[in-house]
Amino acid sequence: MFTSVRVNMKISFFVIRMRHFSSKPTSSEVLTAYLAQCKEPPWTSYFVKYSSVKDDQFGMSNFNWKVGKSNYQILRTGCFPYIKYHCSRKAEEDLVTSDRFMRVIKIVNLGIPCLLYGLAATQLIRHTEVVYTSKGPVNIYFLLPEHKGSLH
Repeated sequence: MFTSVRVNMKISFFVIRMRHFSSKPTSSEVLTAYLAQCKEPPWTSYFVKYSSVKDDQFGMSNFNWKVGKSNYQILRTGCFPYIKYHCSRKAEEDLVTSDRFMRVIKIVNLGIPCLLYGLAATQLIRHTEVVYTSKGPVNIYFLLPEHKGSLH
């Protein structure tokens, strides 16, 4: 019994150490860094490659995210090979029902529309920017260049 506890403790310690020393930033760090880097814009919409980040927001579809003095309502979906973010600066709201609804829709659709969106995006992306994180630079992608600070 004590042997299995010691083995589990060693495995847990190893997993924690690997997370700490991973060479990829988390998707939440990229989100925060980009919004701060753009000086908290009114809105933005971008893609980040799954292969560039550790997806620590898996399963989250609609949620609030604080950056600096701003609250953002985030719409997020996995669309292989990307994660798509749409961020709007808005007052904080209870988004639990909306988040659950979007999750159910994705499950009912078996993720097929999300996959098709990601595959289409690989052909439609026209602009790239660099986000600077504690783990190094990460490229993010846009269908079109954004006019920073515009309301639309």
